[in-house]
Amino acid sequence: MKLTWLGHSGFRLEIEQAVILIDPWLTGNPAFPDDRRDEAIAGATHILITHGHGDHTGDALTLARELDVPLVGIFDLISHWEKTEGITGTGFNKGGTVDLGGAKVTMVNASHSSSIQGPDGPVYAGRESGYMIAGDGHVIYVSGDTDIMADMEWMGDLHKPDIGILCAGGHFTMDMARAAYAAKRYFDFKTVIPCHYRTFDALEQSAQVLIDALPGTRVIEPVVMEAIRP
Repeated sequence: MKLTWLGHSGFRLEIEQAVILIDPWLTGNPAFPDDRRDEAIAGATHILITHGHGDHTGDALTLARELDVPLVGIFDLISHWEKTEGITGTGFNKGGTVDLGGAKVTMVNASHSSSIQGPDGPVYAGRESGYMIAGDGHVIYVSGDTDIMADMEWMGDLHKPDIGILCAGGHFTMDMARAAYAAKRYFDFKTVIPCHYRTFDALEQSAQVLIDALPGTRVIEPVVMEAIRP
């Protein structure tokens, strides 16, 4: 298994027989180097979306067409795109599990909002979500954009993820201190990878608070386009 940060909340996940692009926002992402685009998307088999906001879906439709791969996510958004954008999709909902190239992806709750831009402003895009991704002997919790929520208790107990990819930039999501609280109270991670930070001035720029709060846990400050092997 190999994880590669694409900046902000985007990841390339190579797991089982799948290469999954999670929330790919490359074009206009100040954290992503444009000259690494081909490398970032090479061999992708699926695109997994947590919610509709542009900093998570920015390149989703373009890449789905370019690579001829399915978009996977909440039924409302995916079915809308299938009808209006002519893409292939796999829409499902909270509690559902889909098989992506041998990786089992279960949609779980998140606490945020979800919309896409319409001609007159934001348009409902289904509900925000996170994912539990099981494969290659690991379970990865992709939090999506969220705050702390009580649902994390049963999610941690039932799925027992050993890797947490946690939004932690603050302002729009949990900050580093809140992400650390969630990790300690509800999960037993061996590895934690923060995301949704450093992209803009309004977001946290360092994960040191998270690192200091989780002694004994491998907290990795990801570097864009540098592979992580948990």
